[in-house]
Amino acid sequence: MNIKIVTVGKLKEKYLKQGIAEYTKRLSKYAKVTLVEVADEKAPEKLSAAEMEQVKQKEGERILAKIKDGEYVVALAIEGKNPSSEAFAQQLDRLQTTGHSQFVFVIGGSLGLSATVLRRSNDAISFGKMTYPHQLMRLILVEQIYRAMRINHHEPYHK
Repeated sequence: MNIKIVTVGKLKEKYLKQGIAEYTKRLSKYAKVTLVEVADEKAPEKLSAAEMEQVKQKEGERILAKIKDGEYVVALAIEGKNPSSEAFAQQLDRLQTTGHSQFVFVIGGSLGLSATVLRRSNDAISFGKMTYPHQLMRLILVEQIYRAMRINHHEPYHK
């Protein structure tokens, strides 16, 4: 299994980098994980709705440039499905069983994902209605993927 995580913006916080590195190392037993950062679009603090869409569109173009044909794309979006850890694990297992081995998880910038990225996605998941910093979502995502791998391999993992 190959997992690519495409994110907008550069991760700066050392503690997040350390956590992501730890879970990426743990995941290497189950999958090849690649982290891909695309540049965020510089924008002023106050934006009109049209300007927000332009920012998301430009970031979306950068994201789509990192996605290949045949890759199964999962967008992290607040309007996506909100699976339990077990349901997420089952979904990954089911997709692998049906021939998918190239997965891309997409985390947008602070304004979210463009409509074009959402249309390209095969699925969308949410980690709840709360808003998390998109930088922190990287750590949460790699931990949940690791948890899914442990569940699917019938290995213990705390609940």
